[in-house]
Amino acid sequence: QVQLVASGGGLVQPGGSLRLSCAASGFTLDYYAIGWFRQAPGKEREGVSCISSSDGSTYYEDSVKGRFTISRDTAKNTVYLQMNSLKYEDTAVYYCARRGGGCYSRIDYWGQGTQVTVSS
Repeated sequence: QVQLVASGGGLVQPGGSLRLSCAASGFTLDYYAIGWFRQAPGKEREGVSCISSSDGSTYYEDSVKGRFTISRDTAKNTVYLQMNSLKYEDTAVYYCARRGGGCYSRIDYWGQGTQVTVSS
């Protein structure tokens, strides 16, 4: 049974940091890419970052480049999203999702989401 469990969200002040985790089970990261997405209130869900299965290539949405870092631990079958220099506009529910091997492949499973709130 495929499962993605996102965790690590919380309340942080502007300029602060959080690390999100996406624990995968029922499949191995060796064959699937994992993407992070977010949805702010009243807005559409948007892609934030992705790490591919084959060579671990990473991709970032322009607004998070230089601030967010995606990584994976294949031994733990977990993908992380390190978020630094957080801004008010980063407030959203963050989701991880499974794609085929590459970061442009179809999404077939979603995690449950974790809330990130950036506020002073």
